[in-house]
Amino acid sequence: MFLSFAMGATECVLLSMMAFDRYVAICNPLRYPVVMSKAAYMPMAVISWAAGSAASMVQTSLAMRLTFCGDNVINHFTCEILAVLKLACADISINVISMGVTNVIFLGIPVLFISFSYVFILATILRIPSAEGRKKAFSTCSAHLTVVIIFYGTILFMYGKPKSKDPLGADKQDLADKLISLFYGVVTPMLNPIIYSLRNKDVKAAVRNLVVFQKHVNQ
Repeated sequence: MFLSFAMGATECVLLSMMAFDRYVAICNPLRYPVVMSKAAYMPMAVISWAAGSAASMVQTSLAMRLTFCGDNVINHFTCEILAVLKLACADISINVISMGVTNVIFLGIPVLFISFSYVFILATILRIPSAEGRKKAFSTCSAHLTVVIIFYGTILFMYGKPKSKDPLGADKQDLADKLISLFYGVVTPMLNPIIYSLRNKDVKAAVRNLVVFQKHVNQ
């Protein structure tokens, strides 16, 4: 539970940090080497991991202090904290409040920061006179934007949507939660190397060669 929550919270902060990196690269390209120096991005990475680990420590410790009853079978693929809280026999109001605060800090604020960053990025791209320049600028942040949409789209649906009170829909909701968790917990991390490496010319050439080779084999 601690590791999964910590990595998810850390990625939320890292994606917002990467949005700032893309903002500097597009809006202030001449100052990029100075602004995003090693003295800047190393503390940014450390802060992201420290914040994610601290949030996970709080949520995990609060969950482990609860009293559990019944068969204690977690209706999930992993020890997902929302699924664990459903098994508690005690009052979870403190957990709900702390989870709400955590959602604001690690979901709400980063989403706003990323949104504002891309507003300035889009405004800068639209001011570029040449179509080739606009295409190059957009390709600089396309990979990050793709990951943001996939990751935040699924995790906001998981932690931000209201829970159904209809008992007949509880099973469907639990199944949906399981499938959604696979996207931000498994699918997105698997896609990250592919999405980010597609901008690499060598990778693009290798993919094209693989496709051509596959066509020849099939023929």
